[in-house]
Amino acid sequence: MRGTVKMKIKTHQITMSGLILAIILSCAGCGKKSTPPPTPPPTDTTTKTTTYKDPAQYGTPYAGVPATKDMVIYEINVQTYTPATFQGVSARLDSIKALGVNVLWIMPTYPVGALKSINSPYCVKDPEGVNANFGSLTDLRNLVDAAHSKGMAVIFDWVTDGTSWDSVWITNKSWYQQDSNGNIIIPAGTNYSDVAGLNYASTALRTAMIRAMKYWIFTANIDGYRCDNADYEPADFWTQAIDTLNTIKTHKLIYLAEGTASAEISSGFQLDYAFSYYSTLKGAYSGAQAPSAIFTTNTSELNSIPSTGAKMRYITNHDDASSDGSVLTIYNSKQGSLSAFVMAAYMGGIPLIYDSQEVGYSQPISIFTNVPVDYTANPDMVAAYKKILAFRAAHEAIKTGTFTQYNDVNIVAFEKKSGTDDAVVLVNARNAAETFNIPTALQNTTWKDGFTGATVTLGTQYNFSAYQYLVLSK
Repeated sequence: MRGTVKMKIKTHQITMSGLILAIILSCAGCGKKSTPPPTPPPTDTTTKTTTYKDPAQYGTPYAGVPATKDMVIYEINVQTYTPATFQGVSARLDSIKALGVNVLWIMPTYPVGALKSINSPYCVKDPEGVNANFGSLTDLRNLVDAAHSKGMAVIFDWVTDGTSWDSVWITNKSWYQQDSNGNIIIPAGTNYSDVAGLNYASTALRTAMIRAMKYWIFTANIDGYRCDNADYEPADFWTQAIDTLNTIKTHKLIYLAEGTASAEISSGFQLDYAFSYYSTLKGAYSGAQAPSAIFTTNTSELNSIPSTGAKMRYITNHDDASSDGSVLTIYNSKQGSLSAFVMAAYMGGIPLIYDSQEVGYSQPISIFTNVPVDYTANPDMVAAYKKILAFRAAHEAIKTGTFTQYNDVNIVAFEKKSGTDDAVVLVNARNAAETFNIPTALQNTTWKDGFTGATVTLGTQYNFSAYQYLVLSK
């Protein structure tokens, strides 16, 4: 599952003909995938005859993994770099760090299957292998080491719903979902024809999956996982997996679920997806929804998960950059995309940047081919991202403060307080100049502009240009 609000043309699917088919299927399905079927408890007790031993620890476990509230995540699609290799990514780490990033999420680095393949990186042939197109294990380790040395944790993308049809696991037939005739099938509840669905009723499959997850923590010294399609696996598997990984006491691990089930947070994930928030942002910027709907979605999303968890908020990611296009298209302009990011980064949750959004790449990005991005483009946007994230880092109020919304037809206005730290965020979510009537509680108050340091006194009205945002602090 690569989205819950509507069926995305996601990680297993994009070809030109596949895009048309997926749109048709999306409409036919009323904009939503079918609910994943429940998985029966494990019954397969088959185990390997060899004695398992954890791999030797490579490197020194990273001690700088940030607390969840402090995270700023950057998603890396290796195929947008020049060269499209681990070394190509390593060359950009200083620039990524300078944005204010402290967690890297690297899209799948594993060999891609060939049988029935459409070259999706989520069609994994060997979960303990390295995609030779990107480099060697040594190159991958060097990338992780370099990120750690610059103060960034690293999480890998992990695929649990299926493997390639020529996977190194495929001979273990009981590990896979099967039809009534005993034929291996695609993952239940999906239309991912390039992958074979895994069977979580198999104890042996669960064991192999968890061991493979442990493998990279030891072998490449990573700091956790973003788990793809997490809603489609049983909650008791996630509890089992995370409980097992947490026995590795030398590592502080990050768990991000591509899902929305509250059971995933209860199972140990710190973060899950803000699918609805993204959808509402798009609706507001297209004119299909009122800006005030962003508040409603913010509240309902945060209330949908246990207080121990947080939402990862984004204005695009690898799925949406492929299906919905550039942030310049979704939010109508550079200024529009920046104003949307201010809300995503400040309203509640943990911000994500998908590589290319900070330079305003103007075209859709397919994850099935190399799409070289000019990372020197639009330095004004890069400078704006740095300011937005620096303000977030400097203000506990933005990260954890008590939230107060101020209702307006066009301006998204809210205040957040934590102790003496007080911040006000005002965003014009319209592509036109708007006059904002200052709420009584904020009238005749004096603030500091969060980006320039200039003194700002709020009177009774404030005139905003299209997509302008104003961030203030005391």
